Order: sequence, then C-alpha cells, then structure tokens
Amino acid sequence: MLRIKKLDIFILKSFCMLFMGTFFICLFIFMMQFLWKYVDEMVGKGLEMNVLAQFFFYSALTLVPASLPLAILLAALITFGNFGERFELLAMKAAGISLLKIMRPLIIFISIICCVSFYFQNVIGPKAQTKLWTLLISMKQKSPEVDIPEGVFYDEIDGYNLYVKHKNRKTGMLYDVLIYNFEKGFENAQIIKSDSGRLEMTADKQHLYLHLYSGEQFENLKSQNMNQKNVPYRREAFVEKHAIIEFNSDFNMVDAGFMSNQSNSKDMRMLQAGIDSMKVQNDSVGRSYYKEAMASTYKATTNTLSKTDTMKIESARLGNYDVDSLFNAATLMQKQKIMSTAVSRAESAASDWSFKGFNISQTETSLRRHMTSWHEKLTLSLACLIFFFIGAPLGGIIRKGGLGMPVVVSVLIFIIYYIINNTGYKMARDGKWIVWMGMWTSTAVLAPLGAFLTYKSNNCLLYTSDAADEA
Repeated sequence: MLRIKKLDIFILKSFCMLFMGTFFICLFIFMMQFLWKYVDEMVGKGLEMNVLAQFFFYSALTLVPASLPLAILLAALITFGNFGERFELLAMKAAGISLLKIMRPLIIFISIICCVSFYFQNVIGPKAQTKLWTLLISMKQKSPEVDIPEGVFYDEIDGYNLYVKHKNRKTGMLYDVLIYNFEKGFENAQIIKSDSGRLEMTADKQHLYLHLYSGEQFENLKSQNMNQKNVPYRREAFVEKHAIIEFNSDFNMVDAGFMSNQSNSKDMRMLQAGIDSMKVQNDSVGRSYYKEAMASTYKATTNTLSKTDTMKIESARLGNYDVDSLFNAATLMQKQKIMSTAVSRAESAASDWSFKGFNISQTETSLRRHMTSWHEKLTLSLACLIFFFIGAPLGGIIRKGGLGMPVVVSVLIFIIYYIINNTGYKMARDGKWIVWMGMWTSTAVLAPLGAFLTYKSNNCLLYTSDAADEA
C-alpha cells in the first residue's frame, strides 16, 4: 500500500511539473493570438501602464479555460512518453499495476482541474469578459497620440488634415505646414499655409495649441456649389497665428452596462434565466403575430362599385364571393384604383412583417448564443478529462518523451478538436443544427477515441509485460 502511495506521488510530481510549464506556454500562445487581433487598438494611443496591465490580466483570465485542455494533452503525452521511453511504464506493468491504476492519481487531479476550469468559466470568466470588453471599447474610443509624420497627410484630428514637409524631433518645430480645416464643412474649408509651426497639448489634455509663423489663410465667404464658377474668398497673411483645437486625449472608461445582455458576461444561472425569458417572449410574440395574421388575411374593408354607389363590407370571407366577376364588372379607373390599393397594402404588409420577422430573428439569435454559452461551460470543462484520456495512453503507445513528437501529435489532435468544435458551434449558433448537438459534437467524437486509445494502450502494455516475463 505504501509502495502505491509513493508511486502516486512520483506520477503526480512528474505530471504537475510538466503541466505547469505547458500551461503557461499554451496561455502565452493564446494570448499572443488574442492580442494580435487588437494590437491596432493599443498602438500609438499612449495608454498608461495600468490600463495595459489590466488588459493583459483580464485577457489571461478569459483564456485560462481554453489553455487547460491543450496543456493537459501535451503534459500527458510528454509524461507517459517519458515513462515509456525510460521503461518505467513497463516496470509498473510488470509489477502487476494496471494502466488505470497508474492513471488513477492523475484522473483525480484532472477532475479537480475540470472543476477549476468550470469555476473560471462560470464565476471568474463573466466578470473578466465584462472588464475586458469594457477596456477594449474604451481603447477604441480613445484618440491616438499626436505624432504627425513627414511628407504625408495626417487625419487623426477630427475635422483637420495636416501636411508637414519636415519635422525637427528635438525641438518639435514643423516646417512647410499645410492645414485643411473642414470643421465648417467641405464647402467652407479653410486652408492655412505656413512656413513653420508648433503643436502642443494643453495641460488638461483636452485641446491642442497650434502656433503658426509666417503664412497665409484662405477661406470661402459662402458655400461652393458645382454650378458656380466663381466663389468669393478671403485671403489673410499673418506673421504669427495661434489657434486652439479640441482634442480629448484622456482615457475614459465606458459604462459596462452594454455588456448586461451579452451571453459571455453571464453565469449558468443567469444564462438559464435569460433562455427561459426569451423562449416565453418568442412564444407569446409568435402567437400574437399568428393571431394578427389570421385575423386580417380574409378580411375586406371597402369595395367601390361605382362613382355614386359604395358598398362597405365590415367583414367577409373571400371564398364566398366571385372576386374575378366583381373585378371584371368594374370600370378601368376602378380597376386601376383597386390594383394600386392592393399593391400599396401588399407592400405595407410586407414591410410590417419583414420588421416583425427581424425582431423574431434577433431574439432567436440571442437565444441561441445564450444556449451555446451554457453548453460551452460544460463541454470545455469536460474536454480537459477527455484530452487526458487521449494523451496519456497515446504517450504510452508512442513512447517518445521531450518536446518533439508529443508536441506534433498534441497540436494535430487539438487542431482536429478545434475544427470539429468550431464547426459545431457555428452550426448551433446559426440555427442550422440543434444547439446541444452542435456543442457536444466534439465531445461525442473525442470521447470514444480516448476510450479506444486507453484500451489499446492497456493491451499493448499487457502484451509487452507478458513477453518480458517469458523472456
């Protein structure tokens, strides 16, 4: 019994050291992939270090559940590959210890990791997602730092286009400056040409202070139209000119309330409440639309027979009347009026039902997103255990440790998992598949593979140990 306990400690130590390394490597890779998508929102905006630190921290928290399955797969492959390469796995089998008993301490440990992954997705993940997307929207809205390049037009200042031929980076002086001011509209543009100038930020970081020297200003006195050949303008020469331009460079955090209806900012309890309410809403709205459609489909309002005689029909079924004969009995003007009225009512009804259909489809889309998020919290947590049952026996079969073959195999398996899981997610999100079917497709494919590899690895080790005993 003591020997088994020592063996369990040895297996856990061997796995945990590799798992910690592979986890941080996988988390770093996923973070680089995530940051690459939003690098344009951060570059050139002079963001403070605490803002960037918060962005990196919250992005890391949101990517922890996605990093765990790949880290477990890679660590299991390397651990059992090392055991097989050093014949330690064969020695354990020769001592009468089955593969499941060898994997037992790691199964318990991975089950705990599954619970940790679920906790991150259900408790920490929604809060981190809210903070992360609030930061992203705030960074998108922040104005970039004023860094005017040489030889090209700079349009990052709203309402202005600046051209600088030469810039002295030590003194900050700008030479051969050309400014187009479109604040009053394109037709009333102001053009300023200056020999030199300087652009500074005010102390409150709400405005730009522009100093210009030795130049001219041109301005239209009235709006210019395409048909006008001559437009009066004003020309002003100046030795020194100063102007203040509105430019807010502060980082302002947006309100996090816009994330309240997003599925990725809710835990399972909130998701289930949202799913139930949206189902009830869709059912009630659909029934009311159906009753409205059935009540107005076979009703006629007013039928004009002649210029002098008019018969009003409050409610009637078209099947009780010969509509063709009534239409043929009408005059040409009446027929035109009937046709135009019918076309107008058909277009109005089409527009009305198109809008109602859009409302229903929007609620359906939100409902499917909530349902996919609910299932994803379970499938992504369960993927940790499935990947272990794939990696551990596969490492025992391959018997190659290190970062060579295990890395290649684990990446290939994860790519297959990613393709299947992403395909099922998109099918479920778009309503082409049943939600639970799309979200559990990857689990249904990989779980039998893990069971098959565990069975084959156990038989392979059993055959090898028997051969060793006979020898």
